[in-house]
Amino acid sequence: MTGARLRIETAEQMRSLAGELASSLTAGDLVILDGGLGAGKTTFTQGLGEALGVSGQVASPTFIIARTHKAAEGGLPLVHVDAYRLNSLEELDDLDLDASVDEAVTVVEWGSGTAEQLAESYLKVSIDRERGGEVDLEQPDAGTRIVTIEEVGPRWLGVELGLGWDA
Repeated sequence: MTGARLRIETAEQMRSLAGELASSLTAGDLVILDGGLGAGKTTFTQGLGEALGVSGQVASPTFIIARTHKAAEGGLPLVHVDAYRLNSLEELDDLDLDASVDEAVTVVEWGSGTAEQLAESYLKVSIDRERGGEVDLEQPDAGTRIVTIEEVGPRWLGVELGLGWDA
C-alpha cells in the first residue's frame, strides 16, 4: 500500500484533485471515500464525474443510496453510492452493484468497513477537516481539509497517480 497526503484549501481544489485522479481511473475501478459530514466527499465526486465526462449533475445520493451517471461521449460511467444508511455488507450487496461495477468507476461514500469487499483493489480517499474543524452551515465548503489517498491491491502496483500537489 502506498499513498499521498494532501492539503486542500477550497472546494475548487477538491474538485481539481479529483479531476487529476480521474486520469488514472479505468472501468472497474473502486474509490472508497471516508470522512465526516461536510468533509467534501460529494464535492470530490463532482470533480471526478466532471473529469470522467459523465452527463448530468453529480449530487449526493444520500436519500436514494446509489446513482448511476451515464458517460457522455468518450467518458466513463460513474456509480455513486452513499453507504451511510447501510448497516452491513449484505445491504450493500443488495444494491447489485456487480452489474455495473465492471463497466464504470464506482465511488462509495461512507464505504470504509464494507465496500472493500467489492473489489480486490481500490483507492481509499480519506478527507478530514483540519484541527477539529466544525462545519460552518453558512459556508459548508469553507475550511482546510487533509486528504489521504491510499492505493490498495495489485491494480495499483506501479501506477503513478500523477498528482501535482504538495503534501
